[in-house]
Amino acid sequence: MPAVTDSRLAQREKKLIDSLARLENVVVAYSGGVDSSLLAYYARKTLGARAKIVIAISPSLAADELDEAREQARLFDWQLIEVKTYEVDNPEYRKNDGQRCYFCKGALFEAMNIIAEAEGFKALAYGANIADLADLRPGHRAAREYKVLSPLQEAELTKEEIRQLAKTAGLPAWDKPQSACLSSRFPTFETVTPARLKIVEAAEMALRKLGLKGFRVRFHSLNTSEISDSKNGKDMALARIELSAEDLRAVLEIESLRSDISAAVKSAGFAFVTIDLEGYRQGSSNIETDFVKVELKGRG
Repeated sequence: MPAVTDSRLAQREKKLIDSLARLENVVVAYSGGVDSSLLAYYARKTLGARAKIVIAISPSLAADELDEAREQARLFDWQLIEVKTYEVDNPEYRKNDGQRCYFCKGALFEAMNIIAEAEGFKALAYGANIADLADLRPGHRAAREYKVLSPLQEAELTKEEIRQLAKTAGLPAWDKPQSACLSSRFPTFETVTPARLKIVEAAEMALRKLGLKGFRVRFHSLNTSEISDSKNGKDMALARIELSAEDLRAVLEIESLRSDISAAVKSAGFAFVTIDLEGYRQGSSNIETDFVKVELKGRG
């Protein structure tokens, strides 16, 4: 990765501020991650109360992630607006066929649009960065449909530059590991439900309490029929745990830690626990099939 020069960073920061200053007002999507945090920071710094910061409350957002996002917003007096979104109730979202992020972002942007219309605001924005342009992401299609702006992309800010600006701004999220919603723990075509999301959330919270840092708990159903969200519904599932290189070494060396992990994850609701020897890597739940690629390209 090329080094970040002060002059280049200053130029791109100015582009970000200028793009926001041209707006009469804006509703900003915020999740607590470094990208959306930086966008929220500069939107409020540039536009003040003419920038409204909105976070979606959903079963796919882990409780501890929400707490951290709320605390950061409180520190900077962003007057955070919380809206409940119901994408998990959508059968198209639940079936998780490669289009899930489209329905998720669509629900968020629809909620933001309602706020904008009620308040007389004209623009919507979210924290997509320049690196996202290289990926085929259904969420970006939803952004285009709702005409959502991407100021970080317009400023050509790289991930490294975003973190550097966030650190300078004093944002707690500046060094936060890249994260994704809990639904990303489900392989393509693995049904996503609120009950399953709760199991994953509980397992990951338990691992954090054990001192692990870089990891994902991937959900693999062992059922042969569709599950129920009722208390009587049985959902036999295997947890495939991906760990950072550091955590993986510790787990392989310390037998008691392996026992603690197994007990904690089973207590969360999994029937079986495995450690993925390939370690933590982004996108391992995305099953690349010709069907998914054709669908994504076909829908624009």
